[in-house]
Amino acid sequence: MKSLEGKIAIVAGGTRGAGRGISVKLGEAGATVYVTGRTTSKSLSPMKRKETIEETADMVTKSGGLGIPVRVDHTVESEVVELMNLVKRESGRLDILVNDVWGGDPLTEWGKPIGEHSLSKGLQMQKQAVESHIITSHHSIPLFKENNEGLIIEITDGVDYKPRGNFYYSLAKVSTIHMAQAMADDLIDDKITSIAVTPGFLRSEAMLELMGVTEENWKEGVKVDQHFIASESPYYIGEAIKCLASDPEIAKKTGGVYSTWELSEQYGFKDIDGTQPHWGNYFRDHVKD
Repeated sequence: MKSLEGKIAIVAGGTRGAGRGISVKLGEAGATVYVTGRTTSKSLSPMKRKETIEETADMVTKSGGLGIPVRVDHTVESEVVELMNLVKRESGRLDILVNDVWGGDPLTEWGKPIGEHSLSKGLQMQKQAVESHIITSHHSIPLFKENNEGLIIEITDGVDYKPRGNFYYSLAKVSTIHMAQAMADDLIDDKITSIAVTPGFLRSEAMLELMGVTEENWKEGVKVDQHFIASESPYYIGEAIKCLASDPEIAKKTGGVYSTWELSEQYGFKDIDGTQPHWGNYFRDHVKD
């Protein structure tokens, strides 16, 4: 039996990148995955990317689960409420929520400190990457409480509260860590586990394009950025989330902040190319100084 057979998951922001990798790997374990996002086969989001929620949902089904695409703008409360009502009506329960809504890349002005960075872009980043997570978590709680258990996973960048090179970017990523920890404290009596997970240097679709490579020849990207050699595919964090969601003792991890490289050592999973990227060690040895 697949480890997540019969489990119902929502991957908020499952259109591409980490969200797509997570969705597919949850499906591989047998889960039903509601894949949400703003880009569909009929309409583009402001990101203007080609990947769609329908594509991801189809990949979930082909991997062994059931993918259900639902267009949701998670900054719009009424749309999130409608999503939760749909899940309850169709599936009767919710077991896993992955908050991966981001969309902050085109909003981040690297090299510009607060006071020079666009205020409107900075605030929009908080709306997309923080407020949307709060709205979605808030409206998921009743479903989890009906089930008397649940798992909320905040996808972030980094494992600590240190600045990340841009005020607004740092604020968004640190906020999701704190949300995971604060929710863990709030929800412990309801048997709802809340954690934060970070990938390393993510080899997303957009990053592959930026490097001028594909997943098949991704190592050629080191010609553009030498640190790309330590990158990981979106399926690496997907494996991490699959292992966490399948762990019968996951409740012991509530309130924690975990990385793909640490979890790969704990659970023994590998990336799609058979390697075990360890961004933590690489960053310490080649980037930090």
